[in-house]
Amino acid sequence: MHTALDAAGSPLAADLAEATSSDAALRRFLHGLPGVDQVGAEARAAMLGTRSIKTTAKAQAIDLAIRMVDLTTLEGQDTPGKVRALCTKAMRPDPADASVPQVAAVCVYGDLVGVAKETLGTSGVNVAAVATAFPSGRAALDIKLADTRDAVEAGADEIDMVIDRGAFLSGRYLQVFEEIIAVREACRRADGTEAHLKVIFETGELQTFDNIRRVSWLAMMAGAHFIKTSTGKVQPAATMPGTLILLEAVRDFREATGTMVGVKPAGGIRSSKEAIKYLVMVNEVAGADWLDPDWFRFGASTLLNDLLMQRTKMRTGRYSGPDYFTLD
Repeated sequence: MHTALDAAGSPLAADLAEATSSDAALRRFLHGLPGVDQVGAEARAAMLGTRSIKTTAKAQAIDLAIRMVDLTTLEGQDTPGKVRALCTKAMRPDPADASVPQVAAVCVYGDLVGVAKETLGTSGVNVAAVATAFPSGRAALDIKLADTRDAVEAGADEIDMVIDRGAFLSGRYLQVFEEIIAVREACRRADGTEAHLKVIFETGELQTFDNIRRVSWLAMMAGAHFIKTSTGKVQPAATMPGTLILLEAVRDFREATGTMVGVKPAGGIRSSKEAIKYLVMVNEVAGADWLDPDWFRFGASTLLNDLLMQRTKMRTGRYSGPDYFTLD
């Protein structure tokens, strides 16, 4: 058994390794984490959502939010042409304004990774692929691993995997833990590099904030590079209180182990106002180190348009027409 902490040098590394030695040990560890005060978490998230920021800071926040977007299309009707158009938008969100930063990544199904990779070229925009029987996570492990390897071989820079929520809710924690480890291994390329692994929880199905905290620690102990709220296919998807729990978890995990893990809320974040609320929460809960696309992302399909509209309004004093920016 091994965890992401094997080489961390933390005095807690041995304890955490011991916690993953059996299903019973992992259960004891996860259920021994401090419980979440649901009322308190919801109240704090609501309070952080009321913070106002100055105009200069707002302009900076909008550009930062653009840089944090994983521009996403995950529909059965996706075509190579749609993905090429999305990649073009990712590289140049506003064709009329070269000062607009490009987004962090384009997120697609695995069979379209090659199209995205070819279109994005050397732009620096990453290709993220959903894998492991997205969005349900219900498939045999060998199929999930083959799904991951195919996407990595096609050029994916990042893999967004889904956990088996049925296994987690049934208390089969070690199964979920070992699956994450196996998927991370499948993210390794022949040259020794690896695609970064984002682990999706589908927080809307996990029933309690305590479960969200437990699965966050489980995924980080298994080596997740990012922890992600949702697939965007289940409601509720990303919420401020749910994301608050993830941010507390990555903060506490780094304090305990020295290992930094990213956070990605996904699904339902559509406006600049909402995005800025999330950035305030990141700063207040996890800290300024996470205010970087390497450590915080928005999984979104429509958020970018509103960010562009607000940016234009701040720059010119007027909103663009509704058809000015391309639809995602």
